Amino acid sequence: MDIRFHSEELERQTLSSRACLSSASRGRRLAEEECSVRTAFQRDRDRIIHSKSYRRLKHKTQVFIIPEGDHYRTRLTHTMEVAQIARTVARALRLNEDLAEAVALGHDLGHTPFGHAGENALDRVFKPGFRHNEQSLRVIDFLEGGRGLNLTWEVRDGILNHTGPEIPSTLEGQIVRFADRVAYINHDIDDAIRGGIITAEQIPAECLAVLGKGHRDRINTMVLDLIHTNLDETASIKMSPAILAATDKLRDFMFAYVYTGAQAKRNEAKACHVVQNLYKHFMGHAELLPPEYQRRAAGENTDRAVCDYIAGMTDNFAIRIYQHYFLPLPQAPRAP
Repeated sequence: MDIRFHSEELERQTLSSRACLSSASRGRRLAEEECSVRTAFQRDRDRIIHSKSYRRLKHKTQVFIIPEGDHYRTRLTHTMEVAQIARTVARALRLNEDLAEAVALGHDLGHTPFGHAGENALDRVFKPGFRHNEQSLRVIDFLEGGRGLNLTWEVRDGILNHTGPEIPSTLEGQIVRFADRVAYINHDIDDAIRGGIITAEQIPAECLAVLGKGHRDRINTMVLDLIHTNLDETASIKMSPAILAATDKLRDFMFAYVYTGAQAKRNEAKACHVVQNLYKHFMGHAELLPPEYQRRAAGENTDRAVCDYIAGMTDNFAIRIYQHYFLPLPQAPRAP
């Protein structure tokens, strides 16, 4: 018996009837032979981890643009925290941990340099509009490695709908949608306090009374609530009303004091300037795009290829390319 068959049988025997079984996946965009060792969702997880897009997340902004310090979160560490929370909840609910992990690891692959500042900047200049969740799907379907990762329908659905108006079709995808919020609210508070943007005393007392005073306490409260609220045969993943209300209030506090107009965002206008001027520059000089993006421009259109190129940049690479085209470069004087 192949190892994969044994793993699939274990899923059928041990997982909840609500779980999405890997053997019952709707399949991939392009048919391919199954792995003899890994289930479909395990294979998806591995493809994401080994992708260039995943590795680039370590140099992409979470909240602080090019932070000065070793302990601030990046888009990669955020992704790892989301995956950890999603796995904990999925395991406790006897749902498919491999599916939840794959969705979590891939949910931000399409994020721009400079975090949401870069996302908003591209959205203003790219006429069809830009959303990082849609770009994440584009990365895994087409861009990564020049042909995409060919992931399963369930993982693609969870990545696309981890944010926005639509809800993931699987409970595992819905877990990631909550895990993303639990992770970023709490680790962004931690980073904002470390950066002197806010103090612990500013956090709304009513939120602390419900969720806990410390970083680990708040995460623990939210995670345990997700588990205990969904132990019954619920049709969708949800938080209890009290925890959800406190979580939403804490999120509103972060938007008011950190995400908009705070010192942490002092470089946001500059970041937007970099992204938008790079976009305009390459729109007028498509011949300067890397060869693979020139081919994509010829096959689709220039604005799509330019958007893909810029969205895939890391913070430092975007700055370096901007400096190359827009700032004077040092030159050695010629000998007389």
